[in-house]
Amino acid sequence: MAEQVGAGPFEQEMSRFVSSVSPIDRAWAERAWSRLDSLTKPPRSLGRLEEMVVRLAAIQRTDRPAADPAAIVLMAGDHGVAAEGVSAWPSEVTAQMVANFVARGAAINQLAEHAGARLVLVDVGVASETDMLPGVVQAKVRRGTRNLSREPAMSREEAAEAFCVGARLAAELAAEGVKVIGTGEMGIGNSTAAAALVAGYSGVPVSRVTGRGTGVDDAAFARKKQAIDRALRLHRPEPGDPLRVLANLGGFEIAGLAGVFAGGAAAGIAVVSDGFISAAAALAATRICPSCAEYILPSHLSQEPGHRVALVALDLEPFFDLEMRLGEGTGAALGISVLSAGCAVMSGMATFGQAGVSERDQT
Repeated sequence: MAEQVGAGPFEQEMSRFVSSVSPIDRAWAERAWSRLDSLTKPPRSLGRLEEMVVRLAAIQRTDRPAADPAAIVLMAGDHGVAAEGVSAWPSEVTAQMVANFVARGAAINQLAEHAGARLVLVDVGVASETDMLPGVVQAKVRRGTRNLSREPAMSREEAAEAFCVGARLAAELAAEGVKVIGTGEMGIGNSTAAAALVAGYSGVPVSRVTGRGTGVDDAAFARKKQAIDRALRLHRPEPGDPLRVLANLGGFEIAGLAGVFAGGAAAGIAVVSDGFISAAAALAATRICPSCAEYILPSHLSQEPGHRVALVALDLEPFFDLEMRLGEGTGAALGISVLSAGCAVMSGMATFGQAGVSERDQT
C-alpha cells in the first residue's frame, strides 16, 4: 500500500507495517513435503491435513512446525448500523458478551482452552465502558462506529488506528513466542458491516453476500439488505483505495482484525481466520497489504453466504465445514487444534528408514 499524501500518523504507521511484510520462502514448502513423504504412510494419505501443515512449515521456515504456543485475539466493537434494526439482538449485548468472555462462560472460552490457546480480549470500539472487566485490553478508538448506511462508519484515521491496534498486538504476541494467532470478534451488527465490505471489495451483489447473521426474521433481513444497498450507493467503494472502503463500510473490530492479519505476517507468523466477519477482515487486510495473504490459514466455512464469496476472493479453501455460524473465534480455535494435530504427525512420526519399514515398490 502506497502511503497517501497528507496521511495521518496512524495511516503512516499502518503503511510501515504493510511495507515490512516479506514473501514466504517456497523452498521450505518443498522441504516440508519431502519430510512428509518420507514418513511411514502412503504419500499424501493425510490429505488436506498435510497441505495445512506444509503452509505452516513454509511460514515458520522449518520442516518441524509448531502450533504451540497459540493465542486467539478476540476484538469487540459496536456498530451504528444496528440502529437500522438489522440484528436480532440489542447493541448492549456486545458489552455483556465481553463480560461473559471474561467470566469464561462462552463457547470460545471452552474451545480456546481445548486448543491450548490463550484468549486475548480487546475492546477496540465497544459503545460502553469495559475497563472494569479484568484482563480486557483497553484500546478503544471510539464508542462504536457511526451508521454506515447514513455516513462513513469511521474516519480514515480511526480505521487506521484500529488497524494499528491489531498489528501492534500481533507483533507483541510474536515477540512473546506465540507461533499461531487465531482471530475472533464480537459486535452486534457486524455481519451487516462484513457483508457491506465483502460486496464493496468484490463487486458481488448484496443478495449473494448477506445472510441472517444472528438469526433475524424476514422483516429484519429485508432491512439489513436495504441498509447495505444504501451504504454502497452512498459510499461508492473504490478498489484503488482499500482503506477508504474499510473506513466507510467496516467496524472497529473488523479493522483491528485486519491489522492482526497484517501484523502477524509482518512478524512472520501464521494467522488463522474464523468465519464470515474474520474473512471480511482478511479481505480488507489483503486489499491493503496483498503480501499478507500467504500468511493466512483458513479454518472453516460458515453458514453465512458471504463467507464463501470472501474465501473465493481470498483464494482460500476452508479446511472443514461444520455448519457453524457463531463467530467469537470458535472456528479458529478448532483450526488451531487441527494444525496442532498436523504438527504432531510431522514431528513425531518415524521415517521409513528409522522404522525399518520397506518403502513402496517403485517398479
